[in-house]
Amino acid sequence: GAWLIDQPSGDNSWLLSYLSREWHKLVISSKSFPNYYWDKFVKKKVRNKYSDQFDYNELNRFLGMEKTDTPGKFEIVKTIETGLWGKIKSIDMRYQIWKWGIIFTDNSFLYVFFYFSFSVIGNYAFFVFAIHLLDVAISVKALSTILKSITHNGRQLLLTIMLMAVVVYLYTVIAFNFFRKFYTKEEDEQREENCKDMFTCFKFHLYSGIRAGGGIGDELESPNGDPLELYRIIFDITFFFFIIVILLAIIQGLIIDAFGDLREQLDSVKETLESKCFICGIGQEYFDKEPHGFETHTTVEHNFANYLFFLTHLLNKPDTEHTGQESYVWDMYQCRKWDFFPIGDCFRRQYETGNSSGTTTES
Repeated sequence: GAWLIDQPSGDNSWLLSYLSREWHKLVISSKSFPNYYWDKFVKKKVRNKYSDQFDYNELNRFLGMEKTDTPGKFEIVKTIETGLWGKIKSIDMRYQIWKWGIIFTDNSFLYVFFYFSFSVIGNYAFFVFAIHLLDVAISVKALSTILKSITHNGRQLLLTIMLMAVVVYLYTVIAFNFFRKFYTKEEDEQREENCKDMFTCFKFHLYSGIRAGGGIGDELESPNGDPLELYRIIFDITFFFFIIVILLAIIQGLIIDAFGDLREQLDSVKETLESKCFICGIGQEYFDKEPHGFETHTTVEHNFANYLFFLTHLLNKPDTEHTGQESYVWDMYQCRKWDFFPIGDCFRRQYETGNSSGTTTES
């Protein structure tokens, strides 16, 4: 429901993010989306907000809610169509298209699907089994971080590659019009023309020019003694400087910086979880004044699993059976407020505060 209120901005998103947003818009207005993906408290908010504008029973039908014998409780219902034609009409095509699109674009599904496909193909072509060795890059977290470093700055990396292609094309235009004769090689009575047309010339610059350590000049005939020698020198040096020295270095720098950022993020999260309580945020040094103080605090007093189980308990318990404390937490949870977490507070701190207050009163 939060995505409907605050949609992500498309200004800083690149192609995949844009396509993902547009794909999700396909299902937002479908009749099956609220029924399957809205929590019961979201449905109640929608019903209370629009009950004055629309029929109450129609809202319950649209949201898949029907009043039960228990006061204040609703249950999810589904309309069952009879007959073949009725079942066909009941199919929400937009929702089904979106659902299968999500399934077939899920990374985990694609990984398992291709893994299975290569396993089947490998029975007929044994060399395909070698692809399964890449599984180590997914299984080992350190190696998966290296793979993520390529896509971490994906937008900047893609734009830099596009810029490099544009610059190479500009050099291709210059070479095609002024230096075409240097791109012709004759070996063993065979004539090789690498710049006979724009496409061939551009392909040669991309493949040979970028791979060459010294730029395109390493792949061309020497200009010594030619009337265009000075211009060829300028052409070769500028190509080497802008393409090899600057743009390729930027691409390498983006990947290296992304790897460093990801590693720092992982180290920071690991250090924070090991040195601070996830629930209250108090540091380890405060509890370690006593033996095993921090370990006891995080496993007994502020165990994250206990908070998760408590929220799960509230989700499955009828509203009318909540206690006072449960109602307080439930109301805050519906508003997505987390003030019920004891941020900066714990039993030991309360005990110390109580003792200090008692000492002050006695004195």
